[in-house]
Amino acid sequence: MVFSSITFLFYFLPIVLAIYYIVPNKFKNTILLISSLIFYFYGEPKYVLLMIISIILTYIFGILIDKYKKQSKLFLALAIIISIGLLIYFKYINFIIENINLWLQNKIDFIYVALPIGISFYTFQMISYLIDVYKGQAKVQKNIFKIAMYISLFPQLIAGPIVRYTDIQQQIEKREYTIQKFSLGIRRFIIGLGKKVLIADVLGNLNIIILGSNENSILHYWLYAISVMLQIYFDFSGYSDMAIGLGKMLGFEFPENFNYPYTATSITDFWRRWHISLSTWFRDYIYIPLGGNRVSNIKKIRNILIVWLLTGLWHGSAWNFVIWGLYFGILLIIEKQIPNKYLEKIPKFIRRIYTLLIVMISFIIFNGNNLSNILQNIIGLFKIGSIPLISEESLYYFKSYFIVIIISIIGSTEILKKIKSIKAQKIINIIEPIFLLLVLTISTSYIIDGSFSPFLYFRF
Repeated sequence: MVFSSITFLFYFLPIVLAIYYIVPNKFKNTILLISSLIFYFYGEPKYVLLMIISIILTYIFGILIDKYKKQSKLFLALAIIISIGLLIYFKYINFIIENINLWLQNKIDFIYVALPIGISFYTFQMISYLIDVYKGQAKVQKNIFKIAMYISLFPQLIAGPIVRYTDIQQQIEKREYTIQKFSLGIRRFIIGLGKKVLIADVLGNLNIIILGSNENSILHYWLYAISVMLQIYFDFSGYSDMAIGLGKMLGFEFPENFNYPYTATSITDFWRRWHISLSTWFRDYIYIPLGGNRVSNIKKIRNILIVWLLTGLWHGSAWNFVIWGLYFGILLIIEKQIPNKYLEKIPKFIRRIYTLLIVMISFIIFNGNNLSNILQNIIGLFKIGSIPLISEESLYYFKSYFIVIIISIIGSTEILKKIKSIKAQKIINIIEPIFLLLVLTISTSYIIDGSFSPFLYFRF
């Protein structure tokens, strides 16, 4: 079940919210647990048992880690091995077999196994909970239903943000319900829905057209690169907005996952703003335990490469994701070798252009099917003089999608957020409800028409 579907918007969500607010507070967690299991069962009926088994193991290992201090490291290691082992089997087994066959000239048969939706996200949540219990940063949860509710909580179950147990530990026991919070949740959800349906899906359609075309012009390649870059941002940030909005409706405060990443002035800054819950997870549970910045320069480079190799693999079981991760890792290593005092001398607008160009190329890699396709789309951006600057076809699609692209560019910046004048704010307060109703109506029309697609991050 996806958020941008009639089933969720007009059946599942209204029924869950109605029951949730009717029952006494002591039953709200139970309603959320049941609702979340139904939500997951609807999309992955055969893998709901896998998630339940994972939850039970997490609960048991949490108790063992807390109770038996001397053996806690052993229990933690065993729990991580099991969790990562399941993730490797379901997500990477055929990628491993494919490469063994390629390099060793074997003929091992592929294993038919479907990727359970959201397994990358809930696996990381379980691991962070156990590590925090081991470190004493989180109090062990002795109620299995509460730990099950935390892991399976439907707003963030499928594509994040990766909500750590420490983020909502107190909220699981007690949370605040107000009309203002609920209304802010609705507002955030509608904005996310609009990002997904009216921008990401429209740009996704443009990308499909471009990839299916035999067109060969500079404008063609730039149109593809920019639309891919914007599509991925609005698709994923749209989901995060919807998840955070749903959390508010249910009384939770989830961490922010995006902070206008396309306004970043460096790659380091970009990753402080993009998929924040993932980048901080790798920082806290991989990079810092490896020694972080407190080691020699060689080891620091090693740590960065390990983290970004894993970041790439986390996104998918294909070589383009590995290349994508190492691409960022190498760029971050280069940036960290240059003292800040030199970087700060470069005008900010040049740093922003450099960052956008690097990120744009990264998403060509991210979205590529094979190395040949990736290189063609990157080189095509700079083949000035070798191919036509524009063509009738590329110009047609540029004009057709121009308004969507401009809206997307504006929406990915802080321009609208920085409107602080009192008069402007009064106008916004009047217009905003009408705007939100319009976004909801048009988005619903698109959904009913079938003009939408699943979230890109569902495959992770």
